[in-house]
Amino acid sequence: MDMILKTTGLCKKFKGQIAVDNVDIHIQKNSVYGLLGPNGAGKSTILKMISGILRPTSGGIAFDGHPWSRRDLNSIGALIETPPLYENLTAYENLKARALAMNLPESRIDEALAVVRLQDTGKKRAGQFSLGMKQRLGIALALLARPKLLILDEPTNGLDPIGMQDLRGLIRSFPEKGITVILSSHILSEVELIADHVGILSNGKLSYESEIRKDTDLERIFMDVVGSAGREG
Repeated sequence: MDMILKTTGLCKKFKGQIAVDNVDIHIQKNSVYGLLGPNGAGKSTILKMISGILRPTSGGIAFDGHPWSRRDLNSIGALIETPPLYENLTAYENLKARALAMNLPESRIDEALAVVRLQDTGKKRAGQFSLGMKQRLGIALALLARPKLLILDEPTNGLDPIGMQDLRGLIRSFPEKGITVILSSHILSEVELIADHVGILSNGKLSYESEIRKDTDLERIFMDVVGSAGREG
């Protein structure tokens, strides 16, 4: 199996509290990996370590066959928490500001807007966008550098059913474009529809990791994993 990202014994402590406990994740190239778990399970902390926002307390991260370094952030796009938008600027202007900051050619802007289907928003400012459009603009910002890995933290949070369906289709289209996606969620049904593989976190531990097949009863597995972790605690 061709892995784009692998963690080994990944740990993160905050003031002596263990947030991520000895986690080994395996993410295949050109796939969608769903990181599932209840709120507070450690999902965002793992994604922040992969995207360079937090430093691991111990353990290792391998990216595209070599130990992760900050240089790899050129190949990793991330949308963690709310999209970092300038609400008084248009979609194009938001991307132009990011392209200038990253020293990227302006041609990338139209390319990224087309991928997320925001090329026709004209002079409309980002502050007037729906939540779904803001999420898509956030993804466009993350795509500007043509990343190999795209990290999305709870991307469907707060979206209405149409917005969720729209975003689901967009995320599913990325692997065929050569972009691997890792997304976190606490919504089982969403992950079941989007992901090829799933990892289930509870109390900072990765207790389950497998491919999602047609006969996978994700709800039962999730309840078994999270329920048994609760009983252990």
